Amino acid sequence: MAKLKRKIEKDIMHWIETSEKALLVYGVRQAGKTFIIRECLEAAGCDYIEFNLIRQPEIIDILDKASGIDDLILKLSLFSDKKIVPGKTFFFFDEIQKYKEIVTRIKFLVEDKRFRYIMSGSLLGVEITNLKSAPVGYLQSINMYPLDFEEFLQLFNIEEKIVSGLHRAFLEKTPVDELIHGKIMEMFNLYLIIGGMPAAVEKYRASGSIDDVMDEHRSIIEQYKLDFTQYEEENRKLIITHIYEMIPAEINEKNKRFMMADIRKSLRYDRIADSFTWLWKAGVALGVFNTTEPTGPLLLNEKSSLFKLFLSDVGLLTTLYGKACKLKIVNKEKDINKGAVYENVVAQELCAHAYPLYYYNSKKKGELDFIIEHGGKVLPIEVKSGKDYEKHSALDKVMSTAAYGIDEAYVFTNDNIRTKGKVTYLPIYMIMFLKDEPIEFIDISLDRYKI
Repeated sequence: MAKLKRKIEKDIMHWIETSEKALLVYGVRQAGKTFIIRECLEAAGCDYIEFNLIRQPEIIDILDKASGIDDLILKLSLFSDKKIVPGKTFFFFDEIQKYKEIVTRIKFLVEDKRFRYIMSGSLLGVEITNLKSAPVGYLQSINMYPLDFEEFLQLFNIEEKIVSGLHRAFLEKTPVDELIHGKIMEMFNLYLIIGGMPAAVEKYRASGSIDDVMDEHRSIIEQYKLDFTQYEEENRKLIITHIYEMIPAEINEKNKRFMMADIRKSLRYDRIADSFTWLWKAGVALGVFNTTEPTGPLLLNEKSSLFKLFLSDVGLLTTLYGKACKLKIVNKEKDINKGAVYENVVAQELCAHAYPLYYYNSKKKGELDFIIEHGGKVLPIEVKSGKDYEKHSALDKVMSTAAYGIDEAYVFTNDNIRTKGKVTYLPIYMIMFLKDEPIEFIDISLDRYKI
C-alpha cells in the first residue's frame, strides 16, 4: 500500500533544506509525528540519530548534566552505533515532554552549528508550553494534527483533477457534478467514523474492519487518560479525566456550551480553569471560545470562561458514541442527528488550518456555530446536518446588522453549492478548502519613508 502523504512533510523538508534553526514538531499524541519526521529525514538523505526520552531515560540525564557541547556529543555517541559527523549528523530527540528543559539548551546547541536538531513531543498540559518560547531565531515550531479530510481522501486514489475541480467549485461557488458530490459525501461519512488518527486509518486500510478501528480508537483514548494521570498533579487527575469523558455528551446538547453545573452544581469556572486549559494545550480537546461581538479583532471580545469543547478527532468521538452511531452514519439513516459530529469536524478542520476558534451568542440575536477571521474580515459559519438548513435566524439577524459590516457567510450542509444573497451554502466536505491566504500589505519598507 502506498504511504499516505501528510501536508506537514513540505514544511519539514523546507526546514531541512533551508533553516539553521532547531525544529520542534509538536501536537496531540498519536498524530504521527515520529513517523513523519523519520520519513522526511530519510527522504532527504539525512544522517540522523534518534533518541527517545521515554524509552531511553538515561538520555535525559546526559542532557541535564553535560558540562558542554563536546561533553554532550561524546556521551550521546555511546548510545548510538552510527558515526557522528560534524556538518552532517541530525540529532532527533523524541518525546521531549519528558525533559522540557531541553529548550534552554537549544540556543547553545544551534549556535555551535556543527549539528542539526529536530525534536518532537506531545504538548502534555500547560507545563510544556514553554517549549515554544525558546529564544527567537533558534527554534522553529510546527503543530501537527490528525489527518484532515483532504489527506484522508488519499485512501480512495482520487484523481487530482477531481480534487482540483472541487476546489475550483468552492472558489467560484458553482455546483459540483451530482455524481461526484454523492461519492465525496460517502467518503466524508467514512471519515466521520474512522477519523484522522494515522493508526486507526492504517487499521482500516489493512482490514476494512470498523471493529479494528474502534479498538484502535479506544487504545488511543486510554493512552490519553493515562497521560492525564502521568503528567498532572494528584488533585487534578480525576477532574481532567471527568471533563474529557463529558465532552461527547456536552456537544450533543442543544446548547453545546460546556456547562460547569454538569460537573458539579454551583461549581465556578475559575476553580478548575487550569484543567480546561490543560486539555486544549495538550491538544486532546479543542476549545471554541465565546466572542461577545461578531466584529474583528475577535480576540478583543473573547470571553474565555464561556466555551465549547470538541475532541481532537471525529473518529474518537463517533467511537465514544458507539458502533450503532457509526452504522447509522454509514447507512445514511434518517433518524440520526449528526449535528455534534459535523461541528466537531468543522472545529477540527479550522484548527488544523490555523484559525483561532470562536462562536457568537447573544440573547437578542441568537447563536452562530463558529465565527472566524478570514481574508482580514469576519466570516460567520453555520453547520447544518438536516434538511432545514435555510433556517438560521441568528445568522440572518447578524448579517442584517449594518454596524457589523459582514458581507459574507457560509452554511455547511449535506447538499450541493448554491448562493442566496450574502449566504453561500456549501457541502460539509468543503470545509477542507477553507484556508486563509496571506494578506497583501502595502509597501512598508524603510525606503518608502525616506525624505
